[in-house]
Order: sequence, then C-alpha cells, then structure tokens
Amino acid sequence: MMNIQVDVVLPCLNEAQALPWILERLPQGYRAIVVDNGSTDGSADIARALGAHVVHENRRGFGAAAHAGLIAATAPIVAFCDADASMDPRDLPLVVDPISEGAADLVLGRRRPTTRNAWPPHARLANTYLSWRLRRITGVNIHDLGPMRAARRDLLLSLDLLDRRSGYPLEMFLGAAAANWRIREVDTGYAPRVGRSKVTGTVRGTITAIADMSALLHADRAGRAASHVSATSESVS
Repeated sequence: MMNIQVDVVLPCLNEAQALPWILERLPQGYRAIVVDNGSTDGSADIARALGAHVVHENRRGFGAAAHAGLIAATAPIVAFCDADASMDPRDLPLVVDPISEGAADLVLGRRRPTTRNAWPPHARLANTYLSWRLRRITGVNIHDLGPMRAARRDLLLSLDLLDRRSGYPLEMFLGAAAANWRIREVDTGYAPRVGRSKVTGTVRGTITAIADMSALLHADRAGRAASHVSATSESVS
C-alpha cells in the first residue's frame, strides 16, 4: 500500500474534462481529495474511478470545498490545487518540499503564465493590486495569492478559518502572517484552464472575489487597530 505523505485538496465543480489529466500527474505519495461542490457532469464518478478520495460538499463556494477537503485530509501535509488543469500537479513538490524539510510553514505558488492567454487581464490586474496591499499590510514579500499552496495540516486547522467563499485563500494567508509563520513563494507554471472559470474567468466572478477579499482585509485592519489600542492601554496602565 502506498505511503500517503501529502493530501492534495482539489475543489471541484464540473471539471470532468480536466480531472483525468490532473489525477494522472500526481507525484507518488500524494493522494487526491476531490471535493465535489455540486457537479452535474459526473466529476465525482470520474474522480472515484481514477482512484481519488471523493468528498461531497453541498454548500457552494470555494472556501466551503477547500475546507471540507482539509477536514477530510489525514496526511501531515496538505496541499491545495485547482482542478481545472491550469496548474500541473507535477509542480506540487515545489510547494511541498520546503514544508517537509522544515524550511517554511506556508508555501505559495506564484503563477507564471505559460501562454499569453493563460491569465485574463482583469484577473491579473486584481491580483497585482491585492498582492501590493498584502505586502503593505503584512510585510510579507508576496506577489500572488495563487491557488497552489501547502502547509502542515495541524497548523492549518489551528487558524480556524471561517470564510467559505472566495476569500478562503486570503484568510489563510492573513492568519499565517498574523501567526508569524514562515511564508515562502515559489514560481509555478500557469496555463489556460480547461473549461470556463467560476471566479477569475469572468468579470462578475472577479468582482465577487474582490468583494469577499476586501471584506476580509477590512476586518483584518480593524482587528489590528483594536489590538494596537488594547496593547497601548495596557502599557499606559
């Protein structure tokens, strides 16, 4: 029986075309956890037939699916990857190895487009602006809040993540930064996805994601301000 070292969470909504390509490229020792988020194209059956562990999450939302996968994981290290074939699972060791070696606590894959059409301009612009804000807020030298990432399962659970929509990756990053995790960014390839994106592939989806993330940033800023006031009051008293 294969020794499972890494669980790979793959949030999935109608990705029947991409799943075979994704699952056949998982490195040895990596187990796929496909979280079906209400697919109608047989994605769950395809994933199961190809050997993936399938979890069903009825609440719609990227965060709901991603967190369900985290809860279902049992390996010490959990990685996250989109199930749309935009990122090659063979790149997963790039984000996992620094974790297994004890050199980092959270590793993010910085998307490097392999073709001109891989990353829609509106999505790239939104990501650039978000990354700039995050560098200013946290001091972490981040350039992309990309979907491929890895961390230890116990540490991820300790963050007690609550967002169940598109703000989940941002909440994870903000929680890690607040906890003084060692955060590293590595380059990963980024290709045109198979099928249409539910988030950044449309302007409407991008606007929704921006709204979710802006709310989290506002809450984070308010929390930091409250902590500063509390610390100042304690020092005065």
